[in-house]
Amino acid sequence: MAVVVAVVEQARDAAAREDWAGAYALLHEADRHPTEPLAPGDLDTLADAAWWSGHVDESVAARLRAHAAHVAAGDWRGAGATAWWLSYEYRRLGRPAAAAGWLHRARHHLEGRPDCPEQSLLAMADTAEAQEHHDPAAALAAARRMTRLAVRSRDAGLVALSHQAEASVLLAEGRRAEGLALLDDAMRAATAGELSGLSTGRLLCLALTQCMGAADFARAVEWTDAAMAWCTAPRPQRAATTPTTSATPTRAPTTSATPTRTPTTPTTPTAATPTDPTATATDTATPLPLTDNPFRAPCRLHHVEVLDLLGDWPRAEDEARLVRREVMADCLDVAAAAEYAVGEIQRRQGRVDAAARSYARAHELGRVPQPGLALLRLAQGRADTAPAGLRLALDCQTDPRHDLLGRARLLAALTEVTLAIGETGAAAEAVAELERLAPAQDVPLLAAMAATARGALALARGEEAQGVLRRALALWLELRIPYEAARARMLLAAAARAAGDTDAARRELAAARTVFERLGATPDAHRATPRPLGVSRASTSAP
Repeated sequence: MAVVVAVVEQARDAAAREDWAGAYALLHEADRHPTEPLAPGDLDTLADAAWWSGHVDESVAARLRAHAAHVAAGDWRGAGATAWWLSYEYRRLGRPAAAAGWLHRARHHLEGRPDCPEQSLLAMADTAEAQEHHDPAAALAAARRMTRLAVRSRDAGLVALSHQAEASVLLAEGRRAEGLALLDDAMRAATAGELSGLSTGRLLCLALTQCMGAADFARAVEWTDAAMAWCTAPRPQRAATTPTTSATPTRAPTTSATPTRTPTTPTTPTAATPTDPTATATDTATPLPLTDNPFRAPCRLHHVEVLDLLGDWPRAEDEARLVRREVMADCLDVAAAAEYAVGEIQRRQGRVDAAARSYARAHELGRVPQPGLALLRLAQGRADTAPAGLRLALDCQTDPRHDLLGRARLLAALTEVTLAIGETGAAAEAVAELERLAPAQDVPLLAAMAATARGALALARGEEAQGVLRRALALWLELRIPYEAARARMLLAAAARAAGDTDAARRELAAARTVFERLGATPDAHRATPRPLGVSRASTSAP
């Protein structure tokens, strides 16, 4: 028993330092050969360590046992927190009924009790549910209730997550300045190393998703760099410790809603050393960690999106393939998005068959492969089939306010394909909605997309288009998004040629062709080659 107690103490120490591979190996071994059951708090730690090590099913199994142990011990706070985490994990695994049941159980444990940090987790769930039901007032009230509980608990991670939750509500309601200010404050805490690894990872993923959804490209670039630095930073291997022989275990139940560990970066996985000298090699085999940071794949996916826009396509494609290898079983949406990102690069480079396969894999994993698939159909000469898929994708957006960029991309693509088949009326409707998404110039990415689409529509109608297209080009150049800047130059060249300014048309085509050739966008480079009898129809695109 003394050896097992020593192993558990070492595991607690490893968990406190966020050495999850070490904690997992030690607790997995202690749990396989117990002289007594692990305490509820140690089962919670085993669940956390298994999750950080990529063993999602084992994490759920350990957390189920932890919940039963907390209930048996009469620890309603521990039981409530564990039930909430089970709801979270089941939701990520695509089991909504189980997730709803465990959230109900968490409410049963925590509602009507004295204020405690764990109740902030219920407030977080209330915020998300109110947003799903399109009730912004209730969502904002729940987010602010979460903040009050978090501040009272003095849990820095919960405070930062509450700011992120409130920012999500405010951004969806168009209160951009207020929302981004709260998000900036939350990210300051995360990037300064003030939070646990769990809080840091969740905030990075949520904030990056919000930045891209809000089309805030400058923040997305800055925070993606910070996220990748955190995900890839090395940490010294844990030092081996000699087992003690204390006869009395000190396994107090874990009651904090979020980890309160010293902020560190995850360790590199280390092999476990058997602790039971009588066990055989087969008996003591501990599953090797599948990852040392489950947040790496989601953060890398955001990095892929930024690299794609910045025109670093070879690196973006390599990173997307890494995402596919790193992604965990509870993040199939991340795997699907990585497949889609690869398809987008392949499509622009003219690798049509490869792009079709990538889009098909993304669809199999649950992602609607739009607008890329519609633009692929356009490139294949099947433009008449493209609008239906885009309209379906637009209709399937349950709340476009949470993903302005996603909706803008669909509308920009719909403008392009409808213009290609001569449906200027449908294109005009798409442009009008796109412009409503970007009413002010304080969102340069949306403004650039809207101006490009408006210019393409004006050009198709035979109207003056150079002014709006020059504004679009200036915005793309300011954003440093080269592919879209080159596409805007193509439209500008067509507008200049229509106005009789052939010199300006040649200059814009030459500048566009240089960028396309550098990016490997062969089809666009071919279209940018000057032709004696005129230029082919240029079109708008979605970043």
